[in-house]
Amino acid sequence: MAISQDPQSALAAEALERLGRLSLRELSMDDLLQTVADLTNRAMPGDPETSVTLLVRNRPTTVATTGQLAVDLDESQYDRGHGPCLHAARSGELTEIADTRTETRWPDYLPRAVEHGNLSSLSVPLVIDEDDQVTGALNIYARRAHAFDEDSRAAATRFGPYASVAAGNLYAYRSARRTADNLQAALESRAVIDQAKGVLMERYRLTPDQAFQMLARASMNANRKVRDVADELVRTGEFPVAAPRGPERRSGPASAPGRPGPGAPRHS
Repeated sequence: MAISQDPQSALAAEALERLGRLSLRELSMDDLLQTVADLTNRAMPGDPETSVTLLVRNRPTTVATTGQLAVDLDESQYDRGHGPCLHAARSGELTEIADTRTETRWPDYLPRAVEHGNLSSLSVPLVIDEDDQVTGALNIYARRAHAFDEDSRAAATRFGPYASVAAGNLYAYRSARRTADNLQAALESRAVIDQAKGVLMERYRLTPDQAFQMLARASMNANRKVRDVADELVRTGEFPVAAPRGPERRSGPASAPGRPGPGAPRHS
């Protein structure tokens, strides 16, 4: 559908043209998403504020915004668990409120919108990663009632794919970063646990399995993570429980907590 050449439509066409020239080579993912919000805001009628909601497994967050009005209205919906932006993100439906003073949906949210000076809104659904349950919405909060006509709705829906790509890239980056951080933490934990096992194996003449069982029991008894028990042992040489007794010990009597028994080898 062609956009008519009134001033507002001309702004929308210019904004879409600018978005079409943007790429991640020019901007970070956060900056690209903010640029989508800024250009959408500039092109839409009704003196609006714009935000982008990211909904990950039904947990919402605002990842870009053009002003405090949009932040307040997004968070008001998040607190209540419903509202136009969440409805668009969950249902995949373009969601419009023509006049917040007369709208009958979401009656506990709408007075808050009116109080903040938001008299109409338009939320464009964003499809990001259905398999991973990630959706979103591009939200436009106007300060006048009936702000959106057929042309502005058409323009807003054309901004949607740009916001979807930017939000999807941001989510993918954050997920990859979390995976990398978790992997690094796991590798560090494994390294310190292996070092602690080595200390126990030498100190009490244990097998690797016996040394790990000893760490695991100490973890349960002290209500601490195995990694934390291992780290303390590696750093200080102190161990929170006595040396193993019975068949788990190869040689040497039990020791007091934190130091080897008289029959165990001593190390400086």
